[in-house]
Amino acid sequence: MPERRLPDDVIYATVPKPRQNGRVLAVEPRPVFGSPEAREDVLGESAASQRVNTSFGERPNGTDRGRNARKRRKTYRFRKDWEVHEAMTSLTRSSDNLCWCVRTLRVKAEEGRWPERSPALAARLTDHGWTWKEWFGRPALKSS
Repeated sequence: MPERRLPDDVIYATVPKPRQNGRVLAVEPRPVFGSPEAREDVLGESAASQRVNTSFGERPNGTDRGRNARKRRKTYRFRKDWEVHEAMTSLTRSSDNLCWCVRTLRVKAEEGRWPERSPALAARLTDHGWTWKEWFGRPALKSS
C-alpha cells in the first residue's frame, strides 16, 4: 500500500464544545493541520466567518441530510448497499454546487437586477447555473 498523506496546504481545526447538563460551557477551537498564518489568511478571505467554527462543515452536512432521504433518521429509505449510498451522496453534493442557487451568493448586476448564482458559478468553475436536465444529460465518468 502506498503511504497516504494529506496535501501540505490542508488547513483543519476541530471545535470541541464541553457541555454540562446539556448546556455548552465553552467553544474551544483547536488547530489540527496547517500553520496559524495560513489559517488566518483563509479566515480573512472568508465571507462566512472570521473565526473557526462548525458551520463550514455542518451546513453542507445538513443540506446533504435534507436532500438525501437515506441519511435521515426514522425513515424506510435507509442505506441498503454502499455503492448506492455513495452515488446518492455524490449526486447531492455535486448538484448542490452546480444546480442549487444560493441567495447569499447573489451580486448586483449592472442593470440593477440580482441574478442568482450557484456555488460553482460564484467560484467561477462554470459560466451559468445548471438545470437538472443539463446535469442529468452530462455523461457520467467513473472515478478510479
